[in-house]
Amino acid sequence: MLQDAAEESVCSTGEVLLALGQAVEQRDPHTGAHCQRMAYLALMLGDAMGLDRESLLALYQGGHVHDIGKVGIPDGILLKPGALTTSEWVTMRAHTTCGVEICRHVKSMAKVLPIIRSHHERLDGSGYPDGLKGQQIPLLARVMQVVDIYDALISPRPYRSPCPPETALEILAEETTRGWRDPEIVAVFLELHDGSLGALRESVVAGGLAGFETAARDAEERIDRNADTAGRSSWDTDHASGHTFFRRPRHGPASDSRAAVRDRSRRA
Repeated sequence: MLQDAAEESVCSTGEVLLALGQAVEQRDPHTGAHCQRMAYLALMLGDAMGLDRESLLALYQGGHVHDIGKVGIPDGILLKPGALTTSEWVTMRAHTTCGVEICRHVKSMAKVLPIIRSHHERLDGSGYPDGLKGQQIPLLARVMQVVDIYDALISPRPYRSPCPPETALEILAEETTRGWRDPEIVAVFLELHDGSLGALRESVVAGGLAGFETAARDAEERIDRNADTAGRSSWDTDHASGHTFFRRPRHGPASDSRAAVRDRSRRA
């Protein structure tokens, strides 16, 4: 009985953290349902990559709480319409490590912690908070950052207007050629965008957020159907180094048609 009570307490704590993540989002009226969209987009991308059920659930949770550390960012910085100062950037970037501190005591969030900490890292080592390079960046964090960048670009922010989806894809591809993003994950995302996400956009246009939730539930059902399927994943782990890599390499996104994209500052 005590064990059951403890497990129920852990589950309740996890639910509180998810609710807190949504509460953080409500502070900024420009983000809309960013965390909810992130959860569904990450889930759909992970499913398209063939990731296992445990990883998909971590992506779903991570979408909701990846920015939970922003609960400690003052409104004057979080909602600032202009460029941040150097000291303000230091404060903003601390949301990754603060988020880990908030969630690290919850056992059910163990696989989500690397997503929270590392979703702003870049493959060339120029990201934060740890300056990780390449395969040092956890796979699920590399997945999350792709959908985070895309959704941030197509959403309005206090400091800029939203980009059309086509422009967001161009910027994402350009950042990939600069060595910031995982080209294999971006390639899967581009394929997904041309297929399932195209249908998802039409559903959102027709039914708003309700349409998005309907399409996302379809993705969740695919996860449940594939939960017991062995060998789905096309991603392997080198146990000596701990690095995760694609078993059948794909070509990265073509850059020649997207090379003229301007570099744009943003806060995802």
